Amino acid sequence: MSPARPFREALIDLDAIEANVRHLGELVAPAETMAVVKANGYGHGAVDAARAALAGGAARLGVADLAEAVALREAGIDAPVLAWLHDPDADFGPAARLGIELGISSAAQLERAAEAALAEGPGPIGVHLKIDTGLSRNGIAAGDWADAVALAARLERAGGIRVTGIFSHLANASPETDAAQLAAFDRAVDEARAAGLAPEVRHIAASAGAIGTPAARYELVRFGISIYGLPPFGDGTTSAELGLVPAMTLRGRVAAVRRVAAGAGASYDHTWHAERDTTLALVPLGYADGIPRHLSNRGEVLIGGRRRRIAGRVAMDQFLVDMGDDEVAVGDEVVLFGDPATGAPSAEDWAEAAGTIGYEIVTRIGSRVPRTAVGGAA
Repeated sequence: MSPARPFREALIDLDAIEANVRHLGELVAPAETMAVVKANGYGHGAVDAARAALAGGAARLGVADLAEAVALREAGIDAPVLAWLHDPDADFGPAARLGIELGISSAAQLERAAEAALAEGPGPIGVHLKIDTGLSRNGIAAGDWADAVALAARLERAGGIRVTGIFSHLANASPETDAAQLAAFDRAVDEARAAGLAPEVRHIAASAGAIGTPAARYELVRFGISIYGLPPFGDGTTSAELGLVPAMTLRGRVAAVRRVAAGAGASYDHTWHAERDTTLALVPLGYADGIPRHLSNRGEVLIGGRRRRIAGRVAMDQFLVDMGDDEVAVGDEVVLFGDPATGAPSAEDWAEAAGTIGYEIVTRIGSRVPRTAVGGAA
């Protein structure tokens, strides 16, 4: 008989995503909301997450690369989409044909966008010029900004592009650093306007900046991790304190049960030994599925209404849980992480135990784990 549900599964609550977007939109109004669905919607499924976010009031969508934007268009999503991280040899033709806006970080990208629009598009490509205000990643350097906006103005007059936005990204290093970046951003916008550009939107704030720094909201904010119900700060602030509901629940089923005697070792290298006679439950997910190996002997999961510690090394496909003398049976549900309101560990709990951030926990869940969407239009 086939199981009632998959061996391993990431349950995605689309109603939670919709509610999170609505809540965040109310927080930052009158600024518009861009829902960032890059990296397969932070591991939640880009298309489903995008639809839920739009239902929650998001005005725009954001992704890293053009292929992600094309996938949204192919799924029938026609909302404004911005893609901002480009291969040096990227073909901008799909952006021209499908009405995808491009984040621009160099003069070369500007020229190629205009060429693609004139060759393949029904009209100019909408572009958002990115100024590097201090994160030191992509973006036009401050010393190149004057030449870039002058070029953008010429290409706009020629009909190849339309500058619809100017943006940057906060480092969130300190309030002083953020203030310096905002000042640099304002100067860059003023310089662009002096060159004859009239951007519709300015945006610099992602989740942390949008929630914590009202001055950074401008006309548009980019919400990423927070729409999936995870806090962006890394300072112990919880989802509940921000009015957010985690959308992903990672769960599996007990695959085997074994009683071991005191002193028995378990898993590779025997880094764990039973302090007493105990029961071990085998969970069929491992680091191939995105379970951090750093959770060995540290992480906790929920079985039978109680949080239990991982026993021994996390292996590629499986790990063990110390159940003590409590009853457990093959097929019992294991919640690896989810909404802490249910008693489960949160993604943030896992991140703290593994020495990383919640973003990594949800985005690293592998393709072997099916995503099951519930709520919304699922």
